[in-house]
Amino acid sequence: MDKASRGPQERVFGQRFACHSLLVQWGEGGDDVPNGGGDGEVVHGFPHLDTVRASITALYRRLSADGVRRYATSVAAADVAFDDEDDLHLGAQRVARALVHHLRLPEARMIVSFREMRHAASVDLAAGPEYFIELNDRFRSHRGDVGAALAHEITHVLLHRLDLGFPGTRENEILTDVVTTYLGAGWLLLDAFREDPVSRQKLGYLTPEEFGYVLAKRAAVFGEDPSPWFTSPRAYEAWVRGREEATRDERRPPLAGAGWAARHRYTKERRYGRAAAGLSYTFEGSGPATRVSFPCPVCWQRLRMPAGGRPARVRCAVCGSVLECDA
Repeated sequence: MDKASRGPQERVFGQRFACHSLLVQWGEGGDDVPNGGGDGEVVHGFPHLDTVRASITALYRRLSADGVRRYATSVAAADVAFDDEDDLHLGAQRVARALVHHLRLPEARMIVSFREMRHAASVDLAAGPEYFIELNDRFRSHRGDVGAALAHEITHVLLHRLDLGFPGTRENEILTDVVTTYLGAGWLLLDAFREDPVSRQKLGYLTPEEFGYVLAKRAAVFGEDPSPWFTSPRAYEAWVRGREEATRDERRPPLAGAGWAARHRYTKERRYGRAAAGLSYTFEGSGPATRVSFPCPVCWQRLRMPAGGRPARVRCAVCGSVLECDA
């Protein structure tokens, strides 16, 4: 991928990062387990939505629409199931192999171990084809969430091989969560979310609702319904809220699915060639506008089309989506 095809926040790795760690929030009886940056109550809502959307755009640019479609089927729960009766190390290796296969990583071998640590997990990317993943000792007795931790770390290996990343550690970790989810393994991270009056657990850098948002974006493209996969009631609630936010992306002018009030406002602003601050679309030309720029609701790539007030179809060059518009 040449420099001209990259987004403003996207870059390839020049220097290899030696280790990546998965953020975790654990708490029992009102006390937090140290997690290297996630202390306190679980954050909800959509505070990272701009980076989430930029991550989806970067993924499509790097893999292409055809490349993303190779991940049309999510990892099956049975493939990453890990019971207390299973041997700890053999079971972890089996789950890791299933995720390596799902993420289409040829000749990658994961060596999984357990130790006391502040984070949930970490991966050493200094060499290949063998990659060393360390999991927090807590997973010895919480084996059902081993797949979630491994999914994030193995996606780091995928991004490492793709030379895809963002500047800044936190932005790069958000990218990893988004790619894990969009390529069909991140529903495990959301299902690991639990929260009640006496305990809580959350893996990853996205909020639960942001995980739900990315899942909904994926579901819309591949026709999936992840709701039956959740074992955590709070994860299902976050999926529903994320789906609602994703649906709003499909109802923004100039898309034909926009509601009456949004359409009325758009028409008025087009007449003067000026959109209010904070809206997803912008105009070119003054009184009336001649062109409009707006994000593709699938991959969030910016698109441009004539602002003529007539129905039209627009094809996104990045994800290939054909959009019904009324500009």
